[in-house]
Amino acid sequence: MPSEIFDVEKFVEMSENAKYCQVKRLKDTVKLKLRTPNKLYTLKVEPINAEETIKKLKCEIREL
Repeated sequence: MPSEIFDVEKFVEMSENAKYCQVKRLKDTVKLKLRTPNKLYTLKVEPINAEETIKKLKCEIREL
């Protein structure tokens, strides 16, 4: 089961150990899915803040 993270800084920190991050753009939010070796973590952000959050990530980015 995936776990939802609510803290952006913690999500960015976890991206160091991740294989990749999937970006799913919806109408009112952007969903980031971080795949680590053991678990899948998700983060929902506003479209305005999404680009700066994606730039901070330290893993491969995959757009869906």
